[in-house]
Amino acid sequence: MKLIVGLGNPGSQYDRTRHNIGFEIIDELAKRFGSPLNQSKFKGVYTSVHHKGEKVILLKPLTYMNLSGESIVPLMDYFDIDEEDLVVIYDDLDLPVGKLRLRQKGSPGGHNGMKSILAHLGTPQFNRIRVGIDRPPSGMKVPDYVLGKFTPEEWETMQEVIKSGADACEEWLEKPFLEVMNKFN
Repeated sequence: MKLIVGLGNPGSQYDRTRHNIGFEIIDELAKRFGSPLNQSKFKGVYTSVHHKGEKVILLKPLTYMNLSGESIVPLMDYFDIDEEDLVVIYDDLDLPVGKLRLRQKGSPGGHNGMKSILAHLGTPQFNRIRVGIDRPPSGMKVPDYVLGKFTPEEWETMQEVIKSGADACEEWLEKPFLEVMNKFN
């Protein structure tokens, strides 16, 4: 069994914001699998699907970004999912808009959602897909930037990135994460 988690904040006011790109990729996967996220438990919404013989859970934590670990770890415990069977998708200020970077471990890099996950999981050893959103313009505060919407030009780029991120997740269901990293990085 594998778990794919997209980070974001609940509520329509956060739709298409930089901080919610993880939710967007989960929505794309749910659409591809024909399985809406209609189960509510573990402080999140999720769905379970079977893809080529593999049971897969798609999760959007509804804890708000800074408490994401409160949703993910109880779900992992309940379904007995190991860290190597987890991938977390989230926004990254240190990458240019639209750049994907897959990693098998690492620090939270200042991302509060990732800090929460690391604190609850107790290890940095899990797969992640970082999605570049770039740094805010000079004089703009980071919270205002990450909670802001993409420009129309950025959103065009991000629509392709959402597809690529979903493609990477689907490949991971069939291939080792290292192989998927080599293809998508």
